[in-house]
Amino acid sequence: MLAVVTSEHAGVEGIVARWEWRTFGDSFGGAESTLSELPPERAQESDETYVISSLSDTSAKVRGGLMDVKVLERLEDGLEQWRPVMKAAFPLPAAEARAVLTSLGVTAPALTRDAYSLDQLVHDLVDPSPELLALDVHKRRTHYTLGGCMAELSQIRTDRGASQTIGIESEDPARVAEVVRELGLDSRPNVSLPRWLKTVAGLGGHRYAVVDVGTNSVKFYLGERTADAGWRTVLDRAEVTRLGEGLDASGRLGEEPMERTVAAIAAMAQEARREGAERIKAVGTAAMRQAPNRAELIEAVRERAGVELEVIDPEEETRLAFLAVSAALDHADGSLVVFDSGGGSSQFTFGHGDRIEERFSVNVGAVRVADRYGLAGPVSESGMAAALDGIAAELTRLDGRGTPDVLVGMGGTVTNLTAVKLGLVTYDPDAVRGAVLDRAEIDRQIELYRTSNVEERRRIPGLQPNRAEVILAGACIVRTVLSKLGRDSLVVSDRGLRHRLLVELFA
Repeated sequence: MLAVVTSEHAGVEGIVARWEWRTFGDSFGGAESTLSELPPERAQESDETYVISSLSDTSAKVRGGLMDVKVLERLEDGLEQWRPVMKAAFPLPAAEARAVLTSLGVTAPALTRDAYSLDQLVHDLVDPSPELLALDVHKRRTHYTLGGCMAELSQIRTDRGASQTIGIESEDPARVAEVVRELGLDSRPNVSLPRWLKTVAGLGGHRYAVVDVGTNSVKFYLGERTADAGWRTVLDRAEVTRLGEGLDASGRLGEEPMERTVAAIAAMAQEARREGAERIKAVGTAAMRQAPNRAELIEAVRERAGVELEVIDPEEETRLAFLAVSAALDHADGSLVVFDSGGGSSQFTFGHGDRIEERFSVNVGAVRVADRYGLAGPVSESGMAAALDGIAAELTRLDGRGTPDVLVGMGGTVTNLTAVKLGLVTYDPDAVRGAVLDRAEIDRQIELYRTSNVEERRRIPGLQPNRAEVILAGACIVRTVLSKLGRDSLVVSDRGLRHRLLVELFA
């Protein structure tokens, strides 16, 4: 995020962040009638220049000779909180020109001027970048006050397209949400002006989402296709729902785990649509493959989320995971083993470079192991030894194999073990991706979890609280894989099947 500029030209001191909601369309029905009955506070026409980026949704516009920059600070319940960080006059000092590009996600080239006019900024810094575009925008805006919020009905015109838009904003998000409901617009997506401009200009803007429904967690990835045919991560997160809770004992998916999972998927689908996803793909893995009542979950997801949930076979799951990891690794063409220790099963893929030679899935996962060996709370040393022996007996397919040149671990267990190793209070994918976990660290954490109850585990920095009951089981699986394959350490990847599936479906 762009730091607040503090020069005499910045003009943002004392300005607070505001919550905003905006939608676009040819007609807004009753909302337009409601606004037309209010006394307009002011009507304005303006010609502005927006600098839009395929790498960022930052609002950077020039109006009345001022560079006005706002950054998206928070997204909550479908609303966006925007903070002004610059309001500077032209000619723009070099430091502030650099700050504008940084806010747009672009690394500034060497700056050859002490200050930039608007034409120089566009010619020297915007036009040469394939990720940036300067777009002239004409606006005709009418402002109202409704429910303590500023309400704006506008016509937006560019040489790439035109539209009507309604915007609602206030410092109070509850007021914004209430006005949106009052106008009958709450079923429409919230689309910021920079995002709409990117879409009509063909600069990025094509977004797709994948939901991966696992035994322990539901993973959600929203990616945007960029102008250079690459992908930009918009959202990438997981929610622990423990779909497989009790599955090993009963052989069926429980009502409460299904309800938690459906609620998570529905919220993710809603968020994806708010963020402009054109298509959403959902896949289920180990727990759904095993459960005879999976059709109940599929129907509930279809009804509440409007998404078709497809169960994929273990071979496809391991193939996608391997290719996702291989694409993100910078390694020589040596032997590579990728494993994903999930909640209900663990997938293993053996290969060289990006060539798959063998792949299989074993029904050994953190949820199952935690339930089977009582690892959700404190465990005696003898109980720990029995669990490790039991896991080793279930992973005999790894016996007698050569030691790979590279061993990569992926999934919630290894990323949480890494976050605990690094003491990450806030998860940082850049710090986790490519980190190394060795036996000594895994053994240290096994002992930590073995001697801790659930509440004590939840207070450990770096550990997702919802993983407290299964982290010991997951760590034991990872420790056993290291031993079986003769490695002292593994490389951590936060890439997964959702990342590869997005590329294959939507590229």
